[in-house]
Amino acid sequence: MKLSNLLSHITPLEVLGNTEVEVSQLTQDSREATQGGLFFAVKGSSSDGHTFIPQVIARGVKVIVSESSLAHLAPTYPEVTLVKVAHLGKAMGLMADTFYNHPSQKLRLVGVTGTNGKTTIATLLYRLFKGWGASVGLLSTIAIYLNEERIETKNTTPDALTLQRLLSQMVSQGIQYCFMEVSSHGVALERIAGLQFAGGIFTNLTQDHLDFHKSFAEYRDTKKKFFDNLSKDAFALTNIDDKNGSFMLQNTQARKYSYALKTYGDFHARILENDLSGLVLRIDQKEVSTQLIGSFNAYNLLAVYATATLLGVSQEEALKGLSLLGAVSGRFQWFVGKENRTVIVDYAHTPDALENVLDTIAHIRKAGQRVITLIGCGGNRDKTKRPIMAQIAILKSDFVVFTSDNPRDEDPEAILAEMTAGVKAAQADKYTTVVDRREGIREAYLRSQAGDILLLAGKGHETYQEIKGVRTHFDDMEEARTLMNEKN
Repeated sequence: MKLSNLLSHITPLEVLGNTEVEVSQLTQDSREATQGGLFFAVKGSSSDGHTFIPQVIARGVKVIVSESSLAHLAPTYPEVTLVKVAHLGKAMGLMADTFYNHPSQKLRLVGVTGTNGKTTIATLLYRLFKGWGASVGLLSTIAIYLNEERIETKNTTPDALTLQRLLSQMVSQGIQYCFMEVSSHGVALERIAGLQFAGGIFTNLTQDHLDFHKSFAEYRDTKKKFFDNLSKDAFALTNIDDKNGSFMLQNTQARKYSYALKTYGDFHARILENDLSGLVLRIDQKEVSTQLIGSFNAYNLLAVYATATLLGVSQEEALKGLSLLGAVSGRFQWFVGKENRTVIVDYAHTPDALENVLDTIAHIRKAGQRVITLIGCGGNRDKTKRPIMAQIAILKSDFVVFTSDNPRDEDPEAILAEMTAGVKAAQADKYTTVVDRREGIREAYLRSQAGDILLLAGKGHETYQEIKGVRTHFDDMEEARTLMNEKN
């Protein structure tokens, strides 16, 4: 494709060189640059793409795009076209959308945003439509799916180039629907620029990612931008029980719908039963038994039901589909182990998510059952939530083991110190700290008694632990099952 075509949907600030040059590849990774390619020089937190410009030109790249003027390079590389843009992330999205021939317009793309519930809702929608025989894609924290093909992922919302490439692959495979998590990072960094959504879903908003957004208001407003940019042909579905639910839809052009358990909504559900056997809900005056547990999952299931009907599925078919859905990996997954202990693994890594899970456990626990909680907080992330999460765990558990999550580049003991700063002196006998997570899980087990409930929170579906830039295999569910199978 000619560079002039790629530039047709953006307004470059400066173009030096031939715009009729043919572009055969788009990349922001210098290692992937090929002959005839276009390289986006991204200035990241750990590396600067500008330092690799000579390297990619040597590999045959014909176009460089940057937020900085590259005029000083023109005399040295007269054969290369140099482009300056105001917002590199947005330019990447729009140019990739053109390069891949607008793939999001050729399927029905639905985005899910909010603090908690994104993965569950997107995954359940993927399973639901797949069960009906549709050709479906999934872009989620857990994995990316193109029908049955699974692709591992590191980011909730992949970069713009990867997104457009994956959607293009979906279109080429005849995929009809794609359900996608839309993170606040993805919106702020313009990773979703150029995407045409058929619908958007808002789950809830609680404290998270304040290391990136700096304030809750900025975090909230970033989420809102997703809905602000929906077209009039799309639908916007919001959790109206959340205090930010109506705010999200204030300026959207999309068709507005709401769902609720507590207040009036276009889609409403009531919890009839909630225990380890699952939820029984009344939705649109009809009862449905489901395998998922907890009021937070009642919201998730209602959002799934509402979305399915907004996409044209009948009420009866949607309710039948809900009854067949099982738990999502690492989201309130449970099993009964040694001496009738119930082990629950959940991804809860925000104060609200942890409170929801512990409240659900409080509702389903039997008389005499104690709750032993294991929890950590990730490194290089929002530090302000650490003492809050610790206090929630202490207040709603019989005993707590504070341990490591993914320390990343931080000192694990320093993270634990910041967590336990939220614990009052009078609560000192209700917790212990164990830096090593494997040993922490063992400690939680040893502190438990026959019939107790063990909650392993924070990592959920993750099968690794990241320490000082190195990821090693670690799976909470795997560790718990191994421990339960050991002989006393």
